[in-house]
Amino acid sequence: MLISGGENMYTREVEDVILLHPPVYEVAVFGVPHDIWGEAVRAIVSLKPGMKASEREIIDFCRQNIASYTKPKSVEVIDKLPKNAYGKILKRELREKYWKGQERRIR
Repeated sequence: MLISGGENMYTREVEDVILLHPPVYEVAVFGVPHDIWGEAVRAIVSLKPGMKASEREIIDFCRQNIASYTKPKSVEVIDKLPKNAYGKILKRELREKYWKGQERRIR
């Protein structure tokens, strides 16, 4: 869960919607620091082989399928999400670069 502008958001709900978008293979959603809202929703996705999707396309897809305040404010497309030996996505590794040097850190 993350809190943005006083609203509780469950990352799993956002991930489930993004996974419905045909080009998306995997997704990780988490909060990144935001000066006004505390945290902003960020999604990191990998796409199915041969498929394409832009940040705007994924955000627009979310806008059509979930409440506007829960849609990602930014999306990054990468080749492969980091995973542990059991295949679980390591959100901690994805979050680290955004929270580095911040007083308040999310674990």
